Amino acid sequence: MTIAVEARALIKTYRDHDEDVVALNDVDLEVAEGEFVAVMGPSGSGKSTLLHLLGALDAPTSGEVLIAGRSLGSLSRSELAALRRDEIGFVFQLFNLIPSLTVSENISLPAIAAGERTSVYRERLDEMLDLTGLAGKADRYPSQISGGEQQRVAVARALIRRPAVALADEPTGNLDTRTGDALLELFSACNKFGQTIVLVTHDPKVASAADRVLFMRDGSFVEETTLRQTGAEIAELVRLEDPGVRRSG
Repeated sequence: MTIAVEARALIKTYRDHDEDVVALNDVDLEVAEGEFVAVMGPSGSGKSTLLHLLGALDAPTSGEVLIAGRSLGSLSRSELAALRRDEIGFVFQLFNLIPSLTVSENISLPAIAAGERTSVYRERLDEMLDLTGLAGKADRYPSQISGGEQQRVAVARALIRRPAVALADEPTGNLDTRTGDALLELFSACNKFGQTIVLVTHDPKVASAADRVLFMRDGSFVEETTLRQTGAEIAELVRLEDPGVRRSG
């Protein structure tokens, strides 16, 4: 089994009003190549902090992150920038598209930034447009497509260079149910093609598509399920993970 993402004894603390706040507390994680992992937990549990450390957007206070076998802590700033560009695809809750660029141009940005010529990435661009159902809107601007379509552009942009891992932070959070379902189908399709995905979500229905669901509280993993359970079953697990429910039960 090849490990795409690994975290070893991750600790992240912040200074807040002369106090140290622990955002992550001794977190270990292994995600196999081609695995789809969802991370759930209440607000402030450390989910987004973990994702930012895995994506090299922030550095841990202590511990180690490895992406495709490379330790982030051993890399220079330029090497980290290259790794983020080449090995990591990040999908944010806010789409972060460039308004003056077309759908195709937004999707192509990572390939262009890497210095690839159009002839090199064109096939991958066409593949992403087909997979996301945006082939007929390739020349439109973000303002000319729906919010769900904009998020699909963001996913295609994250995946066009076939990164070792795709990290998604609440990607359906700003979408209605129908467009959220369509985006979830897109993630599932990418995963079936072998894409490794780590996704943070509050939505049990989204988490139910993953191979594994990890639950966080107070900066640590507290529960895991490895079955593809229904959204209702995962929602019940989330309910039972609430400290008030466990005390009353």
